[in-house]
Amino acid sequence: MASSPYIQDYYPDDLAWCYGCGRYNAHGHHFQTMWDGDETVTRFTPEPFHIAIPGFVYGGLLASLIDCHSTGSAALAAYRAAGHEPGDDAPVPRFVTAALQVNYLKPTPLGVPLEARGRIKEVRPRKVVVETTVYANGEACVRGEAVLVKMPENMVPGNLPAPSPP
Repeated sequence: MASSPYIQDYYPDDLAWCYGCGRYNAHGHHFQTMWDGDETVTRFTPEPFHIAIPGFVYGGLLASLIDCHSTGSAALAAYRAAGHEPGDDAPVPRFVTAALQVNYLKPTPLGVPLEARGRIKEVRPRKVVVETTVYANGEACVRGEAVLVKMPENMVPGNLPAPSPP
């Protein structure tokens, strides 16, 4: 694999199917998260069909963006805390969402690039807390906080069937 700053590019193949951030989900959003200094960033431009009402983004997409950005941010934070960066040979930890709170600050315009910026609030051995703000045209539109936990054993590779990569 070519070097990539995006943590999702290093998720194990059998855990890279998420509708939001999985590289193997042909119908997914393909959110990608990377470090930008001490913050994390995911950039995404909604399609016209991500509409709520004319001119504005569907709130569920925004919650999904915060959710997947947060799981990617948790993986980045835990990986860095262990002394690694994307592209190292060490396995990337996978996180799932234990809690997600989303606050819609103002309507999010459709048709412009969105930027989700995350701030790591807490890193523990099995838990990471991430605060994310989604910006459109430089204005904060949505803010969320997620509690992410390391993927439970019953979800790890080898413990459940997974689709094969294309």
